[in-house]
Amino acid sequence: MADTARQGEAEGTDGPPMRRASWRHIGPGIVVAATGVGAGDLVATLIAGSKFGYTLLWAAVAGCLVKISLAEAAGRWHLATGRTLFDGWRSLGAWTTVYFAGYVAVWGFVYGAAAMSSSALPLQALFPGVMDLKWWAVLCGVGGLVFVWFNRYAVFEKVMTLLVGVMFVVTVYLAVRVTPHLGDAVAGLAPVLPDGSLIYTLGLIGGVGGTITLAAYGYWVNAKGWTDTSWMRVMRLDNRVAYVTTGIFVVAMLFVGAELLHSAGVALAKGDKGLLDLGGVLADQYGTVTSKLFLIGFFATSITSLIGVWHGVSLMFADFVTHYRKRRAAGDDQGAAGSGAGATTGEEVAAGARERSLPFRAYLLWLTFPPMSLLFLDQPFGLVIVYGVIGAFFMPFLALTLVWLLNSSRTPREWRNGMLSNGVLGAAGVLFLVLCIQQVRELPW
Repeated sequence: MADTARQGEAEGTDGPPMRRASWRHIGPGIVVAATGVGAGDLVATLIAGSKFGYTLLWAAVAGCLVKISLAEAAGRWHLATGRTLFDGWRSLGAWTTVYFAGYVAVWGFVYGAAAMSSSALPLQALFPGVMDLKWWAVLCGVGGLVFVWFNRYAVFEKVMTLLVGVMFVVTVYLAVRVTPHLGDAVAGLAPVLPDGSLIYTLGLIGGVGGTITLAAYGYWVNAKGWTDTSWMRVMRLDNRVAYVTTGIFVVAMLFVGAELLHSAGVALAKGDKGLLDLGGVLADQYGTVTSKLFLIGFFATSITSLIGVWHGVSLMFADFVTHYRKRRAAGDDQGAAGSGAGATTGEEVAAGARERSLPFRAYLLWLTFPPMSLLFLDQPFGLVIVYGVIGAFFMPFLALTLVWLLNSSRTPREWRNGMLSNGVLGAAGVLFLVLCIQQVRELPW
C-alpha cells in the first residue's frame, strides 16, 4: 500500500515516469465499488444496524480498509509485472487452474440466477402486476447480456458511474432522512464487540464489497489502458475513491438500520427480500415517494452487480482460456518459473481483445441462460452445497495468493509488499479463513 508506493518512488526504476494522479482518470474503482456492493451486502449492514445500533460502525470502516489493500494489491500486480492475475496464479502451480475452473463454472451458474432475481425484485415492486418475478429476472439477465455483448469498457464504465450516482444520492438521502445521532455514530468508531455480535462483525469486515470482483479490478485497470507502472499513482487514487464510495454506502445503510429499525425493533428478512421489507417501512414512515426512490436505488445496486460480474468475470474467464490454450499448445508449463511467458501485452489489452473474444462471450452466455433454469425450479440441493463450499474459499484464496505473488521474484523488487501491505493482507487472509469455516459450517448439509 502506501509503504510500497514510497519505496518504489524513492528507489526509482528504469520504467516509465510516474503519471500525475488526477480525478479525471477515475473509473475502474467506481466499477469495482458498484459491482462489489450488492443488495445482500446492504441487507447484512441493515441487519447489523438494526441489532446493534451504531456499535459496529468501526467494523464497516475496517472492512473498507481491508478491501482497499486487496484491490490495490491486484492492481499493483497487473501494473508492476505486465501479467494478469490468472497468469500469476498459474505460476503457483496447476492446483490454481483446477480451483479456478471449478469456481467459475459452479459459482457463475448459481450467481447468475441470484443476480437476476435480485435485480427483478425492485422492478416487480415498482411495477406491481405487470409480470411475474421470474420474467422480470429473465428480462434483467438478457438485458445485461445484450449491454455487455455490444459495448466496450468505455461505455460500460460510463453507465456504471451513472448508476453509482443514483446509488449515492439515494443512500445519502435515506441516511439524512432518518436523522442520525452523530454523537452515537462517532462512539461507534471505537472497536467494541457486544454480546452475540462476533459473526456480524466478521461479516461486516469481510463481506461488504468483497467478491471475485476484487480480483477483476486488475483486468478493469488494463481495460482502461493502464498497462505499466507509470499508472501506479493513478491506480491507487482510483482504488481509494472506490472504497471511500463503498464506505459511504455502508455507513449510510448502517445509519438507516440503527435509526429506523433498531429503535422500532423491526426485523428484516435475510437476503435480498429484506430490502423490500425496508421499502414497506419507509412507505409507512416517510411516504410513497421516499419508498419509490429507495426501490430505484435498490435496482441500481442490484443491476450494477449484475452487469459488473457479466463484464469483469467474463474478462477473467477469457484470460483463463487463453492461458490454458497456450499451455496446451506449448506442452509444458513455462509460466511456473515466473518467466512471464503467456503474459498479456498492453497492446492486446488496449485493443480490447478479450472483450471481443469467443471465451468472453461464451461465459456471458453461461452466466445468463443456464441459470434461468434455477429461476423456475428450486435450486438443486447438491449444487447449493458445492456453490457454498467453493465460494467460501475464494476470498482467502485471493488474499493469500496475493501475499505469495507480491513477496516473490515474480514481482519486481521495488513493487513488492512492504510490512504494512503484508500485515493487512495477512490479516485479511486469516479473517477470510475464519469466515470461510463459519460459512461452510452453516451450509445445509
